Amino acid sequence: MARIFTTDLDPCGCGRHHAAMACDMPTDGTGAMGQVVEEAVLRAVFPQAATRRAMLNTFGAGTLLAAIGDILPLVDAREAFAQTPAAPEKRDLKIGFIAITCATPIIMADPMGFYRRQGLNVEVLRTAGWAVIRDRAIAREFDAAHMLAPMPLAMSLGVGVASPQPWSVAAIENINGQAITLANKHRDKRDPKDWRGFRFAVPFDFSMHNYLLRAYVAQAGLDPDRDIQIRAVPPPEMVANLRADNIDGFLGPDPFNQRAVFDGVGFIHLLTRELWDGHPCCAFAVPAAMPREMPNTFAALMKAIVEATAYSNNPANRREVAAAIAGPNYLNQPQTVVEQVLTGTFANGLGQVQRVPERVGFEPFPYHSMAIWILTQMRRWGQLQREVDYAAVASQVFLALDAGRAMREIGLTVPANPMRSETILGRSFDPAQADAYLNSFAIKR
Repeated sequence: MARIFTTDLDPCGCGRHHAAMACDMPTDGTGAMGQVVEEAVLRAVFPQAATRRAMLNTFGAGTLLAAIGDILPLVDAREAFAQTPAAPEKRDLKIGFIAITCATPIIMADPMGFYRRQGLNVEVLRTAGWAVIRDRAIAREFDAAHMLAPMPLAMSLGVGVASPQPWSVAAIENINGQAITLANKHRDKRDPKDWRGFRFAVPFDFSMHNYLLRAYVAQAGLDPDRDIQIRAVPPPEMVANLRADNIDGFLGPDPFNQRAVFDGVGFIHLLTRELWDGHPCCAFAVPAAMPREMPNTFAALMKAIVEATAYSNNPANRREVAAAIAGPNYLNQPQTVVEQVLTGTFANGLGQVQRVPERVGFEPFPYHSMAIWILTQMRRWGQLQREVDYAAVASQVFLALDAGRAMREIGLTVPANPMRSETILGRSFDPAQADAYLNSFAIKR
């Protein structure tokens, strides 16, 4: 499902719809950085979106800005905006990650120099599992972390931890990029109605994997707490558990779905984009206080991460990125396995080669509607046992404004609204009607 985002101005100073880093960026403030100033001025002069769009359509941005420039010193504003940003308060940072392709931007930003270009000395630390990531983040052993998108929501609400631990989703790392993989012996059981008694692995209780698997089997009429078993297994251990017949399948991250095929122990039943195209999975998470206490460090990190995300999302860069992250310091996987995931041309374990370029995408904007769906699932399955203001929690934890600012600064198109409707398992999800959506399910706790 293609998603087209629009803003009042073209995303690049050259007038084409691509990231400004694809062009030579002027240092006088007339490129993408200057565009931020121009957009801010237009919004200030024409605060009503409808009026602004009408004026832009009638006169064009150049004519309007020229007229405004006769009164306001746009040149001075552009030049001021283009000055070297303030030095990061802390340059030496540690970021924990799990060795999965969902972490691609966080990982590749190290060997490909995205952190260094922002004046940061970042050590990316491979970590064994999500509980370890969470605990080391809480202990401040990590300055920022690769987390599953639901984790900062749960931590901030005090769910699954001893007390609330305010962490924020600064950017979404990947969309799609997961799959349900089954053991080869289940090739004749492709209908989830036939999965009664199956043992499944997911990476963590607070994960999109857990929520999507539960929703999928519940839609087929199975109760995920009574008719199947779901256990948390660190992603790097999933293939070994499938091989040992400890589980019948897993809904997990890549490259381990593809590794199961590569090793001849499983097949890909479906890609999760077939359940919800564009669903979030992993996130770049920071302590909630970081934007306030270390604003320059936070800004530098955000620019590095968003630039790395945009670079990773470009199909032309996928093989280069695969080579950068496949090695022993990062994913420690055969490069061909990582390439199959990132390029979307892959063997499915059923004797077929599939071509799905959208198998995994890297889009950083943390929609509040994503967070609201996650919160409904935490309520649905009894993890969150009290009512909360979904929209308020989403806006506090998912930093759409900060992500949008970082995206705009490098010339990426920013969604006009952090709320959007979604199609999930064939049903429409309207975040403004979250309670009605939740109450519509027959199978829930």
